[in-house]
Amino acid sequence: MAEEEVKKEAKSEKPAKKGFNFKIILIGLPLFIVQLVLVYFITANFLVKSAPASSEKHEGENVEHSESDEAEESEDSEHSGEGEEGKSATQIFSIEDLIINPAGTSGQRLLLLSVGFGVANEEKATLLKDNEIVIKDMILNSMSQKSLSELSRVELKDSLKIEIANQVNKLLPKANIKNVYFSKYVLN
Repeated sequence: MAEEEVKKEAKSEKPAKKGFNFKIILIGLPLFIVQLVLVYFITANFLVKSAPASSEKHEGENVEHSESDEAEESEDSEHSGEGEEGKSATQIFSIEDLIINPAGTSGQRLLLLSVGFGVANEEKATLLKDNEIVIKDMILNSMSQKSLSELSRVELKDSLKIEIANQVNKLLPKANIKNVYFSKYVLN
């Protein structure tokens, strides 16, 4: 009889199911989504803001500067060299959205450029406005002769500004450009 009881107990024990456990999906998936949201929030709000900005750009990378970056740079340039007459520019004439093909790119790469010119008074800003097409042509010719590596190097950006200012002052001596600002400088 003892043997029969052992056999009955063995038969009454059901073997463990070897199927898919839905508890894993019901609990695990929401936890995984919450973790993803937390990682995104932490990365977006804390790590990105505290990461140091890299000033080096390599050839082939996009270079983009916002207007706030330019405002900071223009404040620095106004304080360091305030112009020939000792006062900063009071009027700004701007040329928006010039699309330039850099040299040697066969039209495969583009530079989107918006330029502002700081002048001393309204009369000089009007002079620039009257000669806007000539200035655009000069900028397009000058920048399209630059190679992609020259345009992508951040440390050469100030020399590009100086070159543009010198060319405009040579073209229109009465304009007397004080500063040149890049409000858009996107290399793609």
